[in-house]
Amino acid sequence: MADALISFVIDQLASTALEQIKENVRLVLDVEKEVEQLTKSLKKIHAVLKDAEKRQVKEAVVQEWLDELTEVAYEMDNVLDEWNTRALKQKIEEQEDESENTLVIKKKVRFSIPSPSNCFCFGQASRRIVVRHDIAQTLKDLNSRLTKIAEERLKYQFHSTTTSGIEQPQRPKTSSLVDVSKIFGREHEKHTLISMLLGQGTSTGEEERGPLVIPVVGMGGMGKTTLAQLAYNDENVKARFEKSIWVCVSDPFDEIKIAKTIISGHDTPNLDEFNDLMQSVSKSVEGKKFLLVLDDVWTEDDTKWEQLKLALMFGAQGSRILVTTRKVTVARMMEATTHMIHLEKLSEQNCSSLFYHIAFLDREKDKIDLFEDIGNKIVKKCDGLPLAAKTLGSLMRYKNTPEEWLDVLDSEIWELEAVEHKVFQPLLLSYYDLKSEIKRCLLFCANFPKDYRFHKDNMIELWMSQNYLNSNRRNKKKRAIGQEYFDDLVMRSFFQDFQMDNYGKVRNCKLHDIVHDFVQFLTKNECFIIGANGTDQAIEKLLSERVHHLTLMLAAESSLSLPTPFHTCNKLRTLTIFNARMDTRIDGDLIFQLKCLRALNLSDCYVKEVPKEIGELLHLRYIDLSSNYSLKELPDAMCNLCNLETLHLEYCTSLKKLPKAMGKLINLKHLYVNQCLSLRGLPKGVGRLRGLRILDRFVCGSGDESDDEDKEILELGDLGSFEHLQGTLWIENLGNVKDAREQAQKAQLEKKKHLLELTLDFDSSDGSQERQQQINDEEVLNALRPHPDLKSLRVDGYEGSSTLVFGNWIMSLQHLTHLTLVAFENCESLPPLGKLPYLEVLRIGYMNRIKKVGVELLGIEETQTSPATPTPTAIAFPKLKQLQFWGMDSWEEWEGVGDDCQVTIMPCLSSLEIVEAYKLKQLPDFLLHNRPLLLDGDAAFKDLARRGKAVSSIR
Repeated sequence: MADALISFVIDQLASTALEQIKENVRLVLDVEKEVEQLTKSLKKIHAVLKDAEKRQVKEAVVQEWLDELTEVAYEMDNVLDEWNTRALKQKIEEQEDESENTLVIKKKVRFSIPSPSNCFCFGQASRRIVVRHDIAQTLKDLNSRLTKIAEERLKYQFHSTTTSGIEQPQRPKTSSLVDVSKIFGREHEKHTLISMLLGQGTSTGEEERGPLVIPVVGMGGMGKTTLAQLAYNDENVKARFEKSIWVCVSDPFDEIKIAKTIISGHDTPNLDEFNDLMQSVSKSVEGKKFLLVLDDVWTEDDTKWEQLKLALMFGAQGSRILVTTRKVTVARMMEATTHMIHLEKLSEQNCSSLFYHIAFLDREKDKIDLFEDIGNKIVKKCDGLPLAAKTLGSLMRYKNTPEEWLDVLDSEIWELEAVEHKVFQPLLLSYYDLKSEIKRCLLFCANFPKDYRFHKDNMIELWMSQNYLNSNRRNKKKRAIGQEYFDDLVMRSFFQDFQMDNYGKVRNCKLHDIVHDFVQFLTKNECFIIGANGTDQAIEKLLSERVHHLTLMLAAESSLSLPTPFHTCNKLRTLTIFNARMDTRIDGDLIFQLKCLRALNLSDCYVKEVPKEIGELLHLRYIDLSSNYSLKELPDAMCNLCNLETLHLEYCTSLKKLPKAMGKLINLKHLYVNQCLSLRGLPKGVGRLRGLRILDRFVCGSGDESDDEDKEILELGDLGSFEHLQGTLWIENLGNVKDAREQAQKAQLEKKKHLLELTLDFDSSDGSQERQQQINDEEVLNALRPHPDLKSLRVDGYEGSSTLVFGNWIMSLQHLTHLTLVAFENCESLPPLGKLPYLEVLRIGYMNRIKKVGVELLGIEETQTSPATPTPTAIAFPKLKQLQFWGMDSWEEWEGVGDDCQVTIMPCLSSLEIVEAYKLKQLPDFLLHNRPLLLDGDAAFKDLARRGKAVSSIR
């Protein structure tokens, strides 16, 4: 972690902003020289950090040296951030003063908020920052400490990154031999792999393009090599190939060593020239069906792979290359993801069998029974990782009393020496292979408890709050960088148990338990997860001034009473509290002490009031107050947090309003207010936040000047200010919009190309006359044309005429995959949705005027249902998988198409659900053909389905 932190501080010291600040504080102290000395010391230290971080695992004195260095780096980060924040706040205040003065003279002046990038362009002396003496003095003190640390590095004789002497972690060598008696599970994976090796399920075209590459991917210790050994030694596989070669590759990828292994035993002279070696490889496999196993491949350099691949192209058709790797990116580099096998953890039963096979070897049956209950709990620590089961099994084999077994059970797994040396060794190899900035992102996961399912976007926001996502790539947004880092960790198998969104992207996931133990091991002095039910003395032993990230786990719904030691943790950068019951208010004195805090998570903690002291936390970038159902308002002081980037308020159902001065939060990128049911709208100041990327809910104000509250909130047209919105947007209260057409056009939804999901909710709260409401809805909907790349659309409560549903823009949404239409008061027929080429899910509900669903829904012409006029083959709803209707009180007929129809209808449909359509008499003929279809709904629909001829499953 120190490596990336030091790099970031060096970059900050060299920034233009700091250069300008130096000019303003030179008279306070000789800061310029201090900064130069700091930079020199940091660069000297940075050169040896890679060696130091490797040695800290085994050398306690190096660990202590790194801890002290990290402390100084954190404090420097705080000082630099405080300087920048003071400059930013002063600039905001000056522009506010100018704006107020100008408004006295001119009523029509647009308020201008500076972007953080230009907040240091100081002009006149009157605007220069007066930096406090104590800040400059702090910088000088830090310089003294850092100079001492830089001098101490010499006595540890670290190797510089410019030298080749850095000791690499030992990489285990492998061979093709395997002890089959110690293998449990993996039968399915073995069968799949052997089938691929024998040519089952591969096409002729794949065989003709050269040797088929089959990657086996999984985290370290998951059993990739063992699986490859099982397949390599299978008798059918042996008989299939004329030549079989096993190469332990590891890192670096040495194509010369690999080539020599392939041609070993071949009648060739001792070659050293690369070109001659590749020609010999070609000759050694020419015309032969070969199997080459490349075990433990790390490189993503396609230039190294391509040369070897070309030499292997001369093998006979049916040749195979089996690759084991921890990284999906290796499989991609080899263009081999089609046949990739991703190893998951063992089942608990197989993990137990492996553990007990080793732990109970040569034990008598009556003694086995004595340890079995404890053993089952120890097995859970392995979390399906074969290497962990083997290691702990070997450890327990020589422990002969229940007390010894209980001692292991009660220990943190990373405190066990055998685990540290064996289980963590392969994880360390993966960890050291990461870029320094991605290492920090992985280690931050130590802040979450085991088995915690974290949301990808939330994790990226937390990384952002810690300044982990800064980059020299000017045009690259932090969120995009975070996505890159997350994908990198996914492809290296650090995460598991993925849940995907509607578009095949990871929504949330977990850390493997052993990986969690590993990151806790690496952050044991910085990150703590503590239950607050211990004594003050016990907790004080755990906590220290070096704790920077703290997660407090309380008993369910317990009242928050922080033990005394927590009040000394004034260097915290992250504070997360789970399960607290804050029946009154958060302790303002506690908040006031957390001056270094970057991220604060008090979600679902029964918070009723947020103290004004929160406005003093100038470093704060992330606040999560979601699911605090009794929270009614936020303090105005929160608007002083000019560094705040993320604010979570979802499910604060009693929250009535946001502070008027939110326009001062100029760095706010993510504002979550979904399910804030009492919130009438967003204050006008939010409209100044042009940098907003996430705004999940927007409640339209009516623009009624006679309503004091309503005239202070944003109108529909103000959405046009947010050019960069992405993700999900729910627009509510569209039925309240005045000047409907003008406001809807100003919203400029068509320009918001990064929006994926859009909800247009017309439910109105003002009781407008029905005729006016109908005209209003038509004008609004016609003007709210989304960007054509939209993926998901929901329209709710529309009261316009049935002939103007969606105006002319619905069919332009050619990338739409999900569509939901609910409660169209005047709708009597449905639009030709069958023409949408990528629509996968269609939901229609509460269309009370619809009596008949005709072929117009399919988007086909009458001529296409008649045999008299041949038409080209067409497909209605070509991608539709799920179709759902509910609350269709008047629906009587669903029109079919007849046997002579020239159109293929819903070829991918797999699920149909109908609820509360009691008048519907029968299903259409195109659903009654022999096809697998899951039918669901109420009793009336199920009875209707049973009377049909569909061969389906009824749930």
